[in-house]
Amino acid sequence: MAAPRWAILQRHLLATQLDAATAFHDRYFNARHEIQAFLRWGANDGPDDAIEAINDWPYLYLAGADDRLLTLARAVQEAHFAQYSRARTTDVPMGRNGMYVRDFPPQMDWQHISEGLTTFNLLGLCEPTDAKLIARARRFADFYTGRDPKAPNYDTKLHLIRSMFNGSIGPLMRPATMLDWAGDPFDTRPFEMVHGETSYQETLEHYRDYTETVGDNPLNLHSTALGFNAWMLTGEDRFRDWMLGYVDAWAGRARANGGIMPSNIGPDGTIGGGAGGKWYGGTYGWGFSPVSPVTGKREDRNRMPRAIMGFMNAYLATGNDDYLQVWRDQNARINAASRKIDGVLCAPTMHGDQGWYSFRPGPYRLNTGEIWYLTMRESDRAAMAPTPWTDFLGGQAPDWPEQALLADIARVQTQMARVREDRTTAQTRLADNPIERNPASVTALLHQTMGAIHVARPPWSPNSPNQGGTLMFARVRPFDADRRRPGLPQDVALLVEKLEADSTTLSVVNLNPAYSRHLILRGGGYGEHRIEATWIGDRRMSAGSRDISIRLAPGAGTRIVLEMQRYSQKPTLDRPVWQS
Repeated sequence: MAAPRWAILQRHLLATQLDAATAFHDRYFNARHEIQAFLRWGANDGPDDAIEAINDWPYLYLAGADDRLLTLARAVQEAHFAQYSRARTTDVPMGRNGMYVRDFPPQMDWQHISEGLTTFNLLGLCEPTDAKLIARARRFADFYTGRDPKAPNYDTKLHLIRSMFNGSIGPLMRPATMLDWAGDPFDTRPFEMVHGETSYQETLEHYRDYTETVGDNPLNLHSTALGFNAWMLTGEDRFRDWMLGYVDAWAGRARANGGIMPSNIGPDGTIGGGAGGKWYGGTYGWGFSPVSPVTGKREDRNRMPRAIMGFMNAYLATGNDDYLQVWRDQNARINAASRKIDGVLCAPTMHGDQGWYSFRPGPYRLNTGEIWYLTMRESDRAAMAPTPWTDFLGGQAPDWPEQALLADIARVQTQMARVREDRTTAQTRLADNPIERNPASVTALLHQTMGAIHVARPPWSPNSPNQGGTLMFARVRPFDADRRRPGLPQDVALLVEKLEADSTTLSVVNLNPAYSRHLILRGGGYGEHRIEATWIGDRRMSAGSRDISIRLAPGAGTRIVLEMQRYSQKPTLDRPVWQS
């Protein structure tokens, strides 16, 4: 096969990432791999932001980037646990014994806990036999299963997490204060305040309305990623059972609330019980539109769409469509409340004391992209807005592979220019400052090499809110059989060209003119898809396994169609059998 331009660009993008990540690391981390910044507690610039600086580095390794990138990411993650375990608050009660306790936030909300787990939740895919990782995964998950007496977050009878603020020391059973959210007082003048505040008082005022936190909150569903990871890394089915039981409880609450996920559950299990009986109440809920101290205006901060991650995790474990039907039903209820405004049909995005509000043109489509990706149903595809990637998969945008790779290559260059131009120092830098300069560029690589969605960067599609701490949602996953590691073999490029409910079409090419390469393809991110057969031209070869082995001669390539039975296998992190 003549080397396709997309293949050359793909390998170039993979190759540039190590140098970019290394230079980024050397700018913002010290020789012990600790972030160099003014360490604070808080939702604006707290521990989660420090580790978010290396978001997507494991994805690069899983696509085939250099081993040293994973080594660097693991070193930063380990140093992060230690650095924030030593850091202390003065005024904020839950941080006085460490901003991390037992390597985990002592008490915080799951928007921010989840963001801080973005790297951790992918490490099992990279190093599934790491003993320290396995021990942490078990410990973290048991903060939420009811087994850890020091962290009584979970009510095993009512199947709820007792508070929106929770963690390694248990739930916060009082309303959260502005201080709990904003962190200790500090002089903001030397710092780049990325959220727009110009003083500590404004930082504090940002959280004036963030007090309804007692009882369960849908964002707590992100904790199910800990259950899934612990299940994968330990093999203990009890973690899966806890995860499914918790998601089932929320599905029942949605049904009991007329098809809409309530945004607060009281500690006694009643819908709206922690928000004055209002099902739409609670911090980050359907009716959460606090006043911004920067603009003086109300801003809609409904984070309900992020809760779909718990249902996606349950679907990944089971393939049970009932979990996604909860979200289809909710979208239908919201769209039923649409109204014409200035002649344009608009759907609501918020609900308060006066009913639905904050109407926006077009149908309500949040989370429809994830639903279609998981099911591959035509009806789900029709519900979402198209993207350049989905147009390509549908045969309508043949130039997308090259264009997307060129855009990500340009992004690496732009990000590194921003790093070089940055004049902040460790004394004038907050932990959230480096995040937006991270050069890791993985969206095109995930789409192309794995047929995967990139849920962690806003947005992989216009229908998807930004999510932190997600699992891997992929159609296939490549392994290098020669080096016995995840990712594409050296010199090999792969392009997923078509996704259907029962098949995957891809092209694969070995760019090396002298040496053969041995690629193993796994069905799904966790081997959840069974590959029934492969087609090369008109030749069909039976497979009947989650893995297939492909040997590529020097300079060789082909198009392959995989017949698949999706979500038919028990997910696993077991490595492939390397010998063909």
